[in-house]
Amino acid sequence: MKKLFVLSTIVTLSFSLIACSKEKPTDLKGQDEPNEKLTTLNIGYQKAALKFIVAKQNKTFEQAFPGVKIQWKEFPAGPQTLEALNVGAIDVGYTGDTPVIFALSAGKPIQYLAYENGSKNAHSLLLPKDSTIQSLKDLKGKRIGVTQGSSAHYFLSQILDQAQLSWSDIQPVWLTPADARAAIDKKSLDAWAIWDPYASAASLKGDTRVLIDSKALPLAYSFYLSSPKFLKQHRVEAQRFVQTLNQVDDWINQHPDQAAKILAQSTSLDENITKLVLEKRNIPAYAKLVDTDTVNAQQKIADLFYQLKLIPNAVSLKDHVWTGQD
Repeated sequence: MKKLFVLSTIVTLSFSLIACSKEKPTDLKGQDEPNEKLTTLNIGYQKAALKFIVAKQNKTFEQAFPGVKIQWKEFPAGPQTLEALNVGAIDVGYTGDTPVIFALSAGKPIQYLAYENGSKNAHSLLLPKDSTIQSLKDLKGKRIGVTQGSSAHYFLSQILDQAQLSWSDIQPVWLTPADARAAIDKKSLDAWAIWDPYASAASLKGDTRVLIDSKALPLAYSFYLSSPKFLKQHRVEAQRFVQTLNQVDDWINQHPDQAAKILAQSTSLDENITKLVLEKRNIPAYAKLVDTDTVNAQQKIADLFYQLKLIPNAVSLKDHVWTGQD
C-alpha cells in the first residue's frame, strides 16, 4: 500500500504541474499536403461531450471543413467510443483519461490527438441520502457501481487508495450510468462513482449525497483520440480539427447560457443542472497536442492499473502520441 501511495503522489504532482498552463495553444499549421483527400469525417461523441454537442448544433465543423461530409455517431461512454474507433466506424472520438489506457493495453490501434483539462470536480462518489456510510473506510465490503474502463474507474481507484482499501475490499458492480442511476434509486448499490452531468443531476435531485468528489483529487484530463492511419493520411485536417475545437471553446465561454441550453437539449436534463455543469468548467479549456508532461501523468495511471492487474498488458503511452508532424 505504501508503494501505491507513492504512485498516487507522483500522479498528483504531475497533474498539478500541468494545471498551471492555461494559455491558448499556438495555431497549428501544416506544410505538407494530405496523402488522401478527406471526403467524410466521422465524429464519435457522448451526450455530455460539451464541445462536440455545441459544434454539432452550430455546424462548426461543417464550416471549418467545407465540402466534407460531417457525420456524428453517439455512444454512451468512452469504452464504446474507442471500440468504434478501433473498428474504423469513426475517425475521431472523445473520452476521459481512463478508457484509452484500457484500449491501448488491449492492443487497439489508437493515438492521442489532443487533450484538455477536465472540470474542477467533474466526478463524485454518491450515496443514497440515508446511507449509514460516513467515511471512506466505511466503503469496505460495499457494492459500488461504476462504468468499467471509464474515467470513473480511475476516480474510484484514487478513492480506494485514499481509504487504504484495495479492489478486493469492495464489490465493484459494472454498470452504465443509466443502469447505475436506477440501481442506486432502488438501493441495490451502496455507492456510485460517476462523472458529470450525471453527478450534478443527482445532486440537484436531492435523493443522494456526495461522500467525496474530485476536488480532493489530482486534476484529470479529457482526450481526443484518432487512429494512426487517419492521422497519417490527414495531418493537415487533424491540425484544423484541434483549431476548430478551440473556436468552439471560445464560443461556449462567450455564450454560457446558450451552451447550457444546448447541453440540456442533448442530455434531456434541466437547464439548472447544465448551468451547474458549466460552472465547473475550467475557462478556457483549450485543446492542445499531448505534451511530455501530460503523457507522463497518464503513464503513471497506466502503470498503476497494470500493478493492480486492472489492465492485461503494460503499455508505453508515449508510443501512441501524435506529434502533429507524423
